[in-house]
Amino acid sequence: MTSSASAASESAMAATAEVTRRFFLVRHGETDWNVAGRLQGRRDVPLNPLGRIQAGRVGRVLHQLAGPPELLTFVSSPLVRATETMRILRTSLDLPAHDFATDIRFAEISFGQWEGQTWPELRRRDFEAVRQRDRDPWSFVPPGGENYVDLSRRILAAIARLAGDVVIVTHGGVIRAALHVLAGMPPEEAAGLPVRQGAVYVVAGGRFAVAG
Repeated sequence: MTSSASAASESAMAATAEVTRRFFLVRHGETDWNVAGRLQGRRDVPLNPLGRIQAGRVGRVLHQLAGPPELLTFVSSPLVRATETMRILRTSLDLPAHDFATDIRFAEISFGQWEGQTWPELRRRDFEAVRQRDRDPWSFVPPGGENYVDLSRRILAAIARLAGDVVIVTHGGVIRAALHVLAGMPPEEAAGLPVRQGAVYVVAGGRFAVAG
């Protein structure tokens, strides 16, 4: 299947969700690895002080956007930077901090053997592979990792099991893939999209907006 055909198929699958549903996508707060530019992937890295402030800010934004928080479903990636963000934002909404679900399918895209390294380090050590990724970041698979095509499939499977309006605390790569499958963002645009921390990506009816 070509990339364009695959994108059309994924968008069609996502369109089966009711247009009235809202997805509130939240990237975890900042970590020290974010500051250093290290690829985190599946590594467990805690929030830094700014990251905890960002998590509280997201809770306040959600309070304005989403209506009564007790009517929302809350799901998080199981990685510590995401669950810590979720606990803080739920506390800011006056909800029990630990009363939410986790789903491994919302974990960050895996960079495999590249995790823990920065892009300048990788360009020195594995120049040709990084150049291949630069040419096709959506389909490229890092050594021992996964690509955005695989990520999009597991996100669709996870979303299919959710009901109602949902707050999903997750990662930058996951939000890029989600905007592709839920809002039709082209793969080449989604792959390079900067995803903000301390903001909420609201997806509904095949469109998205950023708040915060």
